[in-house]
Amino acid sequence: MVFVTGSSGLIGNFLIPALLQQGYPVKALYRNQIPAIEGAGQAQWVEGDILDPSFLRSELVGVSHIFHCAGLVSYAPQDEELLKQINIEGTANIVDACLEIGNVKLCHVSSIAAVGRPKGTNILTEDAKWDQAEEHSAYASSKYFGELEVWRGVAEGLKAVIVNPSVILGPADWNRSSTRLFKYVYDEKPFYTTGKANFVDVRDVVEAIMRLNFSEISGERFILNAAQLTYKEFFEEAARCFGKKAPARKVPPLLAEVVWRAEHVRSWFTGKRPLITKDTARVSGKSHFFSNSKVQKAINLEFRPIAETIAWCCNQLLHVEPAVGHGQEAPN
Repeated sequence: MVFVTGSSGLIGNFLIPALLQQGYPVKALYRNQIPAIEGAGQAQWVEGDILDPSFLRSELVGVSHIFHCAGLVSYAPQDEELLKQINIEGTANIVDACLEIGNVKLCHVSSIAAVGRPKGTNILTEDAKWDQAEEHSAYASSKYFGELEVWRGVAEGLKAVIVNPSVILGPADWNRSSTRLFKYVYDEKPFYTTGKANFVDVRDVVEAIMRLNFSEISGERFILNAAQLTYKEFFEEAARCFGKKAPARKVPPLLAEVVWRAEHVRSWFTGKRPLITKDTARVSGKSHFFSNSKVQKAINLEFRPIAETIAWCCNQLLHVEPAVGHGQEAPN
């Protein structure tokens, strides 16, 4: 039996059908409502919370492999405590349950945000050291300390692998995750920021975590990244696929600093989450490249060309109803 957390997320939407297609019995964790996932009809759905240790211990009995995909991605200051709960405490609960059950292998989905960024280093690998003296976002810190819980488990005998995907691209809710980048282009917003980002196809992430978790590899972490693009290049490629006008007005770094401060004040007065934060403004100006050579050598994984991924996402999103733009709200 295979156990999947984060079933309603982008990875879960593609992982669960892939596991079932290969003949693995799947137990999928959900909260509040079973997600509508095409091809996941044979999954066993269980309602619960990774913050409930006793629930996890009972549900993991008879499980051989766990894909821990649940996690919160947020750069909003008001989510700092929630990030700690879900990304650190939730992961610690998964690790503790694995150790208690025994004879189980864990694949923990982390993020490139948890990879260190040594000064003067533009190409980053899994060995890049995390400097706690450096300023880190609450999100990055929560993913890093979540990884430490997994390493604690490994030190106590747990079989586990950690993956650090870059920005995962795939067709999903227009208002969630990286899909908002496509919505930004579809709505023909005028601005783009300087800097670069690293991207990976969700289908490649699913292929990688399945190969790694069902292999003999343990006690290792792997960066999952297909390519690096400037934001301008990404927006132009998506705009071509949508037949839309690409953002053409560059936002200089100084203006981005002004905007996030204004958004912080607005958020403080209204209680609403800021559209841009200090962390998102500064992350958008970075240009580190995350090397994928380790995972390519370990499991002979070839990543899809990112232009192919963008075209696939755009084509799939155009069939999501209701369409966005033209004053309509995106689906929830």
